[in-house]
Amino acid sequence: MGDVVVLPERYGLGPIEVTAITADAIEMVAPVTGSGFGLSGCSGGGGVSSQGRGGVRMNCKLGSVATVNDVMNLEVVEIRATIAVLRIKPAG
Repeated sequence: MGDVVVLPERYGLGPIEVTAITADAIEMVAPVTGSGFGLSGCSGGGGVSSQGRGGVRMNCKLGSVATVNDVMNLEVVEIRATIAVLRIKPAG
């Protein structure tokens, strides 16, 4: 845990930090860099502190494909013990 994924600025989020991995889900936090935040396909929302700024928490189950801010897809491809494989790409 504690791994960080740096995202392109156009996604509206700062670096995503992995905070927990379970057998079937991964939890992440990220600072919001844009004017708002939208999430579908995973649970979560605002109200957390990430890197000293307002941020969001996301909890995504294995196999889920989330759409973030209508511009980014985040898929939880695989979870093994304390390792998770994520696929992040532009939405659409």
